Amino acid sequence: MTSSTDKRPWLTLVGLGEDGVLAPGGAEALAGADIVYGGTRHLELTGGITAEKRTWPSPFATVFEDLAALRQKRVAVLATGDPMWFGIGSSLLKHFPAHELMVLPSPSAFQLAAARMGWALQETDCLSVHGRPVDLLRASLYPGARILCLTSNAETPRQVADLLADEGYGRSRMTVLEHLGGTRERCVAGTAEDWSTEVADFHTLALDVIADPGVRFRARIPGLADDAFRHDGKMTKQDIRAITLAELKPHPGALLWDVGAGCGSIAIEWLRAADRTRAIGLEPHVERRQMAAENAVALGVPHLELSDATAPEGLHDLPQPDAIFIGGGLTASGVIKACLAALGPGGRLVANAVTLESEAILLSAYQSHGGTLKKVSVHRASAVGGLTGWRPLMPVTQWSLTKS
Repeated sequence: MTSSTDKRPWLTLVGLGEDGVLAPGGAEALAGADIVYGGTRHLELTGGITAEKRTWPSPFATVFEDLAALRQKRVAVLATGDPMWFGIGSSLLKHFPAHELMVLPSPSAFQLAAARMGWALQETDCLSVHGRPVDLLRASLYPGARILCLTSNAETPRQVADLLADEGYGRSRMTVLEHLGGTRERCVAGTAEDWSTEVADFHTLALDVIADPGVRFRARIPGLADDAFRHDGKMTKQDIRAITLAELKPHPGALLWDVGAGCGSIAIEWLRAADRTRAIGLEPHVERRQMAAENAVALGVPHLELSDATAPEGLHDLPQPDAIFIGGGLTASGVIKACLAALGPGGRLVANAVTLESEAILLSAYQSHGGTLKKVSVHRASAVGGLTGWRPLMPVTQWSLTKS
């Protein structure tokens, strides 16, 4: 048991490599532990542990309650590589304060893979589809990208190969790096369009992304072409969407409420624009929710949350947003009031209107709360007989406010 005078953290995360080599300080942590947690593979790799050994429970989520009951013990947790890089460390920190943990990292899979590939890690995108949809990769594809990816199992490379071919990157070079740092290390390479190799479950996937001729590249800067979305005509169009996202100001980790989400174009562009963003779309029409869900998968953000609800009733019990977009339902009583109340200091509210009734509501909000009110009109060139003329799109009135 830990004494009242011992100030060292009771919980230690110990990284180890495929060769069983522990992170610096790891041997001492295991020798001093009362209980050691880890996967079966981790416990077999280390060997010689005298402490009580426990494998991860099923379901895994129960481990946090189990660990909390062991605060009077010395507990070590074994993890592959760096526990803080797509590892268990981030999960533990959601349940325990940082001062209760000591983290001893080993080289991560990304570091080892970059070394084998000869890629500068700071110039490489590091992602994980371990336990996540491979569709997340769609948002990270661009010509010339170098991507290192943690995977779920031996089936992932085949799924990724199909995705790359579907997106117009079939010529991309795929390299599977198995059991990095261990005696069974192996490297297997090929192109996405020809991929048929059987690989081990435990591997890191390297992608050298090459675009097929004529492929339409989708930038993560907001303003995707309208035909990138499946929609029924009622959507925030490309130019207005880009202006709207500029006012919403997405940043890493931020949460958006998209009120009247429609086909999901605003929420999807928000999720693509910055890492770790979240979005909750409120949309009462089942057909539009289905379109939004399909668009989110196709555009690489399958984690878009969709709710069969309307504002203001549907806003109750949602986590506090960093930004709110009102694209529909402005004429419902109390929508702007509820949205303003939900925002914290620095939160952004943006509302668009195309009808006179909705525009009157935005004018009243502007007069009452300040912010910025503007009308945006877009004209597009099109044929007029044998010549060319301008055809106007429906003008949009936009009110935006940053809460003080």
